[in-house]
Amino acid sequence: MEIQVTGIVVHSNDSDSGHSHQLFLTSWDGRPVNVHVHPFEGDTSFDVGHFHHYVGVTEPAPSGVPHVHKYHAQTSFNDQHKHMIRGTTGPAIPLAGGGHYHYFEGYTTIDGRIPHNHRYGGNTGNERAKQ
Repeated sequence: MEIQVTGIVVHSNDSDSGHSHQLFLTSWDGRPVNVHVHPFEGDTSFDVGHFHHYVGVTEPAPSGVPHVHKYHAQTSFNDQHKHMIRGTTGPAIPLAGGGHYHYFEGYTTIDGRIPHNHRYGGNTGNERAKQ
């Protein structure tokens, strides 16, 4: 089975050591593809006497096809430091009233007077069309 896919390849200037590009789909099987994002927020686990809050928006992904989203955010500044969260969501989970959300989880980067990380996780909000 062949599915015709078109898109735009974008070079990533990410600080990661690996060279990478991102593909944003513009059509899937001959149909135009719209993209969308999801809001997300939450609190990290309570470790070394504190927690951190985080809030962000996922990177865009195509609507109407199986997909996941990359995400990243900086935590709040607590106990004289902050952490970064970064990862890829799980697959789309349909909502009864339409739309979908994604589950995400992971560990923050290590930081602090006493070096440590925090666990985080939750569900994104419903999809929002990306203009």
